[in-house]
Amino acid sequence: MEVHISIGENHRFELREALLVYGDRQRSFVTRHSVTLHKHGPPTLEPAQPLTLGFVESLVRSLWGGSRAEVLPENVLAKGDRLIVWWTPACHRQMFSENAEKEAATLNGRTFPQPPLVWRADSNDLKIRALTRNKRPDAATALAVAPFWNVSEDGRVCTGTMRCPDNTTVASIPKWERGFYESAFTHANVGRLSRHAGGFEGLWAELAGKRKPFPQATLIRLPQTLAGFVRGERR
Repeated sequence: MEVHISIGENHRFELREALLVYGDRQRSFVTRHSVTLHKHGPPTLEPAQPLTLGFVESLVRSLWGGSRAEVLPENVLAKGDRLIVWWTPACHRQMFSENAEKEAATLNGRTFPQPPLVWRADSNDLKIRALTRNKRPDAATALAVAPFWNVSEDGRVCTGTMRCPDNTTVASIPKWERGFYESAFTHANVGRLSRHAGGFEGLWAELAGKRKPFPQATLIRLPQTLAGFVRGERR
């Protein structure tokens, strides 16, 4: 009996091993079995073997297809198979608001000075933090709240209709940034985004159309470091 899967015209996969998952309501474990194929009968499983870390890593690489080596530019701070972290220096960007209230409704489409930012893209997940100094951060650099609507307490961006790239390569970085700034800022996800006396609306209303630098003193500093942000820690 042959057991195989054909994909396209050039790939033919033969059944070689099987993983069995056992579990109850609280725990689970996996056993690995070699498979013996029989010409005139169903395949049989050989005795269980230990599931080693090396096998799991090899399986993941095989399923994922491996990641191509990339030359990392200076703005990239960390890189994994499905993760990339980078920073952007202070600049000026156009921002959009939609279904906003009060002063925020008048800010749609204006250009604003931006604080230096740290970005963390992981699959379809984007997180953003601000920097209090306009220089490349290191692992111990303390971060600050990114003073934008649509950003949660842990820095996660509510992507909504944002156009997110389908990968986290170096080439995808401009697409992540463009998707963020071209989406509409619609609502606050946390109570306080800025130390500015006028809050979010007052801060951005004061900066609309100005060519001056972003006022770093208005940023809310966090105990979170860049290293913690890369690891995915909330604060």
